Amino acid sequence: MALTQARTMPGVLELLPLDQVAFQRMLDTIRRNYERFGFLPVETPVIEYADVLLTKTGGETERQVYFVQSTGSLEQGEKPDLALRFDLTVPLARYVAEHERELSFPFRRYQMQKVYRGERAQRGRFREFYQCDIDVIGKDSLSIRYDAELPAVIYSVFRELAIGPFTIQLNNRKLMRGYFESLGVADAEQQMLVLREVDKLDKRGADYVRDTLTGEAFGLSPEVATKILAFVQVRSTSLQDAFDKLDALGAGPEALEQGRAELKEVLGLIHALGVPETHYALNLSIARGLDYYTGTVYETTLNEHPQIGSICSGGRYENLAGQYTKSHLPGVGISIGLSRLYWQLREAGLVHTAQSTVDVLVTQMDEAQLPTYLALAGELRGAGIATEVVLEAGKLGKQFKYADRAGIRFALVLGEDELAKGVVTVKDLRRGDQFEVARTELVKTLRVELEQAAAMG
Repeated sequence: MALTQARTMPGVLELLPLDQVAFQRMLDTIRRNYERFGFLPVETPVIEYADVLLTKTGGETERQVYFVQSTGSLEQGEKPDLALRFDLTVPLARYVAEHERELSFPFRRYQMQKVYRGERAQRGRFREFYQCDIDVIGKDSLSIRYDAELPAVIYSVFRELAIGPFTIQLNNRKLMRGYFESLGVADAEQQMLVLREVDKLDKRGADYVRDTLTGEAFGLSPEVATKILAFVQVRSTSLQDAFDKLDALGAGPEALEQGRAELKEVLGLIHALGVPETHYALNLSIARGLDYYTGTVYETTLNEHPQIGSICSGGRYENLAGQYTKSHLPGVGISIGLSRLYWQLREAGLVHTAQSTVDVLVTQMDEAQLPTYLALAGELRGAGIATEVVLEAGKLGKQFKYADRAGIRFALVLGEDELAKGVVTVKDLRRGDQFEVARTELVKTLRVELEQAAAMG
């Protein structure tokens, strides 16, 4: 029988065990920080009804949907009525609309699950990837204060991930629209198109954006284009500098004044939440491509690796579930695309293969003593020490080699001599040395060794 070639489709992140440990630890860090700020977990099905997912037409994301169909319906020529979710926001909207009467508002949820998009196969673009989202959803209204809380969450997450200095960059869509209106760009649709072009500034450069805005598609005057480009290149270096630069914009339409007031309040509250001024800044080029953002928007970047782009983004939206319910459900949220982030960080040398989650390997010197080895492993596990036992006899050197390749640092030897003396030999495979410890002191000694090993990294 011919063998089927073992292969994975492009666009998936399939890791070896110790790399998976590193990835899982990032997930655990994000989860721990989300919960630290009072967010509760939610999971939604990978598969949703297609008409629920695709409530709007158009948009690049919705053109990348994977439809789901059983073999039976396929044979009958039926069109698929199910699809894989392409983000976590649309399922959240459906979830809140469906469970609205059972939820407490403001509803604070985090969700860390895989999503699926038909991305074109290329390095760093994934068809299956983890998103780690938090959102706060209000009923009828939601205070602007929640917009300030999310940067505090972002700061907590990335400080603990320890992947280098970072900056949370903020803007407000109302401020942008108000400023455009003051320049005569008052049509809402044209403003949206200008916002989309401005969002390309970091990728395409100022000359490209200026040429586009003054070209046939937009027809703006060079003076207006120059003012727009000056506006979107505003950055702040401190909290007071951010306030000064917002004031320097001068008076303007209601939208500008409202956006400025919201940004000032958010920036001040971020400071009150204890986020250092070195970790957040005004960046008036941040627009976010999604149309549903209506106020505060965020992007987080690594200071020393700007080529990676945004590592966490999101913002305020006014009506999360308008396609599913008549209730007004404003919210604010952020998302970390962890699969892509992990891949980028690994490519940049900022994350590395982790140590094994197994602390100790109990070797087998004498098959007749297997019950003794199993009892020893049970004692260690009961003390919170992750332990593996060699269940098939073999040469001791081969067992050490297995432990080393599997990333297990400590191997325990309990042979005839050790049993006679009431000791256990502990071999540190990383340092290449070994020592004897009394059987009664083994748990205590291993805990000290493991703590020291963790502290040394």
